[in-house]
Amino acid sequence: MAAVRGNTARRRPAAGRPAGLRLGFHLAGGMRVGLFGGSFNPAHAGHAHVAETALERLGLDRVIWLVSPQNPLKSARGLAPLAERMAGARAMARGPRMIVSDAETRVATRYTIDTVRFLKARFPRVRFVWVMGADSLAEFHLWRGWAQILRMVPAAVVARPWISLKSRGAPAARRFAGARATASAAAGMITQPPPRWVYLTGPLNFQSSTLLRQRMTRAHD
Repeated sequence: MAAVRGNTARRRPAAGRPAGLRLGFHLAGGMRVGLFGGSFNPAHAGHAHVAETALERLGLDRVIWLVSPQNPLKSARGLAPLAERMAGARAMARGPRMIVSDAETRVATRYTIDTVRFLKARFPRVRFVWVMGADSLAEFHLWRGWAQILRMVPAAVVARPWISLKSRGAPAARRFAGARATASAAAGMITQPPPRWVYLTGPLNFQSSTLLRQRMTRAHD
């Protein structure tokens, strides 16, 4: 996942990136696939809760955990190596319908909008939906081309502790208020033309990467 300020993103050329042809996974036409991006530094049960909620509530065939090489909104300081974060995500992404991928590294994309464009072009018959926690929705308006992303793929936002009320009043939520689907219509939303998004509530998981890193740091002091 990647983001910066701005709401218009130029299209990057897809040529010249042979690694992008070897993504490490295959998707069949007609599949319903969630794209769940993040640093996963480290991955934790809260991430798994978001992915599993989207998987079940939207009736997805797969959820792809897109482990970002570097999120431009966050400092690289304290960022664990990609291989370590991939391993942590695999430990949390349980089940055959979960895929942990370094596609953004392979395709050499820094921004979510470029990743989404690439995957839609590579798998034109797959129905993609962007999956994120409510904490990401709260800052979604800072992502590069955020409005374009919501016009390319539907989005599912899963409630997270402490941020849920704030996220519902976030700029992206206000901008696309008229495109919000009801939770009962979440599964059907994927077949409708974007922009469409849904806010999914349920039991909350209180784990966060920040708290886990703090605990790990204290353990090594």
